[in-house]
Amino acid sequence: MVILNWTWWRHPGPLRRPARGAGRRSLRLGWLLLLLGVLCADARAQVPGELERQVKAAYLYKFAGFVEWPDGSFARPESPLVIGVAGADALAEQLEQSVAGHSVNGRAVQVKKVRRGETLAGLHVLYLGALEKPALQEMLAASRGLALLTVSDSDEVYAMGSMINFVMAEDKVRFDVALKPVAQAHIRISARMLLAAYRVQTGGA
Repeated sequence: MVILNWTWWRHPGPLRRPARGAGRRSLRLGWLLLLLGVLCADARAQVPGELERQVKAAYLYKFAGFVEWPDGSFARPESPLVIGVAGADALAEQLEQSVAGHSVNGRAVQVKKVRRGETLAGLHVLYLGALEKPALQEMLAASRGLALLTVSDSDEVYAMGSMINFVMAEDKVRFDVALKPVAQAHIRISARMLLAAYRVQTGGA
């Protein structure tokens, strides 16, 4: 299991002007430590696909701590934060291991495998994996109007309207952010997370 716990991760704060100078370097170092923590978490040899799933699972969990959902997004004060995973059962299982016993802003975290045609209501994060294009289009269409953070790892899906997209840069897993669909969903992403992004598109994908 990957356990990552640095002080700055636990204080996402409101959206604000990014830090500069030493603060910028510190935040970048924090995200680098996230990846290094994943790489060093298990001394056993791992195939690239397993390692990539660990990194993405760690990101999905940490993303949730840097997002503010509007009032009414949780049915009760004790309601869990739910991360849906579609088209990536292996990633869902890895994520379940990573979040077991952990919380986000005091809320327990649940992982749900999402199938085509199922309601997206009640989810707070949705990862869109290897699905046929019609299924992806349907899920993205169903997500509109919901306070739901959508994450993909395909440029095609990103262009269709997902908010965050995993990309490979210099042999590392990074992520892009499109702010237009984020604003349309009435959710807010912390400036700390935006600073760590590989690219931020203010006009959407």
